[in-house]
Amino acid sequence: MSQNILLIEDDLSYATAVRKALAHSSDGAFQVEWVRYCIEGLERLVKAGRQDNRRPDGIAAVLADLFLADSHGIGTFDRLFCTAPQIPILILSTTQDEEIAKLAVQHGAQGYLLKTKFDGDSFLKAVASIVERAANAEALVEERERAQVTLNSIGDGVMSIDVWGQVTYLNAVAESLTGWSRKEAAGRPLAEVFRVIDTTSREAVQDPMLLAIRQNKNVGLAPNCVLIRRDGVEAAIEDSAAPIHDRCGQVTGAVMVFRDVSTARALTARMSYLAQHDSLTDLPNRILLKDRLTQATAVAYRHRQKLAVLYLDVDRFKHINDSLGHAIGDGLLQSVAQRLLTCVRNSDTVSRQGGDEFVVLLSGVTQPQDAIVGVDKILLTLNAPHHIEQHDLSVTVSIGIAIYPDDGTDAETLMKHADFAMLHAKDSGRNNYQFFKPDMNVRALERQSLENGMRHALDRQEFVLHYQPKIDLKTGAIRGVEALIRWRHPQRGLVPPGQFIPVAEECGFIGPISRWVLREGCRQARAWQDAGLPPTRIAINASAVDLRSKNFAAGVRAILTETGLEPWYLELELTESFLMQDSKSTAGVLQALKDVGVLLALDDFGTGYSRLSYLKRFPIDILKIDQSFVRDLTTDADDASIVSAVISMGKSLHIQVVAEGVETREQLEFLQEHSCPEGQGFYFSHPVVAGEFSQMLGRSVVEPCSLQVY
Repeated sequence: MSQNILLIEDDLSYATAVRKALAHSSDGAFQVEWVRYCIEGLERLVKAGRQDNRRPDGIAAVLADLFLADSHGIGTFDRLFCTAPQIPILILSTTQDEEIAKLAVQHGAQGYLLKTKFDGDSFLKAVASIVERAANAEALVEERERAQVTLNSIGDGVMSIDVWGQVTYLNAVAESLTGWSRKEAAGRPLAEVFRVIDTTSREAVQDPMLLAIRQNKNVGLAPNCVLIRRDGVEAAIEDSAAPIHDRCGQVTGAVMVFRDVSTARALTARMSYLAQHDSLTDLPNRILLKDRLTQATAVAYRHRQKLAVLYLDVDRFKHINDSLGHAIGDGLLQSVAQRLLTCVRNSDTVSRQGGDEFVVLLSGVTQPQDAIVGVDKILLTLNAPHHIEQHDLSVTVSIGIAIYPDDGTDAETLMKHADFAMLHAKDSGRNNYQFFKPDMNVRALERQSLENGMRHALDRQEFVLHYQPKIDLKTGAIRGVEALIRWRHPQRGLVPPGQFIPVAEECGFIGPISRWVLREGCRQARAWQDAGLPPTRIAINASAVDLRSKNFAAGVRAILTETGLEPWYLELELTESFLMQDSKSTAGVLQALKDVGVLLALDDFGTGYSRLSYLKRFPIDILKIDQSFVRDLTTDADDASIVSAVISMGKSLHIQVVAEGVETREQLEFLQEHSCPEGQGFYFSHPVVAGEFSQMLGRSVVEPCSLQVY
């Protein structure tokens, strides 16, 4: 590859001679760039940057006359040299300016040539010589720098010995690892400076460097060895040794590279621990549990014993997690884990399976009833309030029990059957335990079938909405309507929400279902308006999952725009537990919804733990008194007082009040006597399909119906 020579010369004839001489080199190695002015040369040097022959625009050398039209004398050289000090400069001088040329050499020029003694061949050799010298010098500097950086950055110890086993060299890391300085170690026997023993036997091991000399090949240190430093401190090490040869191939010594692997071994042990333990609770995870359960079944088989597998699930944990946040949920799981450990023996295992599920392995069980003692202790211990940050949480657990070998002889079967029994405990009202029974397989399969069917229910348009009116208790006029989802299952018929909504929440289907309910409810409300029916507010439940979504308000706005429903006709119902979350984030979510223009209703008021101050802090428009208070208000003085107080509070705070679950004439009369504005319940109407509700809207006034259970 040709090399670029920059010629700075304002004498045209001399420049032509130089270019001709360099152009006719035998290998065609030089390409001359000619400029007349110093400023042009400086610009070219700036463009070229540092010398690099591998770059097509690099400059290999500069040939410069110091007396130019725009620059004179030693100043010309200084300007060129300061711009590119790494590029060799050869001065072209007349006889009368030779002293200036010599001064330039003192300042850093590679040499000078007299113009009056110009000879093409000699000139070519001079240029080639300085280019070669500069390239060699640059390569040497780069090699020296590379070696220096490598030695300064190496993290391993390096040690060498001669053929008689005496130490000849240690680097800084080796000095630190052995406790010997290079000066102190020089000439000492290797065994004195480098003491290595086996971790288990504590006996000295054969040194790999002496072995490398003897066998004339690369040798590694035996595993699980430690180096004893001069002060007695031990460090786990790994190393490799190789023989050193002279020019004739004779072994003259050995060199060893070794490193401290104490941290790496500790990290490996830690990683192994983490791979088998839950990061939140530090309990054994399912991997370690399976291993222990497999071992326990083998021991039980040999000794003809039984063991019990308890599968625990924290009841309604998702509700706590969604309403109070993941930090509170994590704290609760940690509290549950610690209490479980206090309920078992050291020989037992408590494991977290993931989420809110735990497994307890009770070994050495004589008979199935022995497990009940431990289960009762667990239920009692976990039922006590858990103080998590500012919350006192009372939780229960559902427990399924499988016994080896009665309910299974392998780990997988026992776990599966204990899980089935736990699900049965949940279906039996929660906060209890159930032993596995063969028919539970059928129920588990039914639940699985429900999950599978729900995966496709939206696509198959199996969900429908029913509508229940909210009535003005003074006039009987319809003031609003609540949309309630039903599942028209192809085999099971009409499935009420109580059967599939909890499953949807557990399986993560609640988000898509909620969005469908919101879109369909808004669409139907707009359709009634388009049909000329009186405009009516539609109330739709918003789950905690929806409300915690960052894009929920934007999604509501988009659906309103899509369906054409004005925002003041939409009422979103939220639960008290949602208000108990971080007040700043909750206020932000509610304000975003108010900015959209929708109304906010607090559903099931009185059943949670919200403070009355929340009603002033948050933009709540409507309070819905929970039906559990309305149901017994005519027979229970406490319930009557609560209902009356909520109605009065609503008036004082200018919040609309709706009584849920109105089912009798007596309840209606009580509510009317206390001036409750609105009511909702079977006394007025059961939830009905859209067509029936259209007829109600057409009549405008609802006649109370007789109580009838559907």
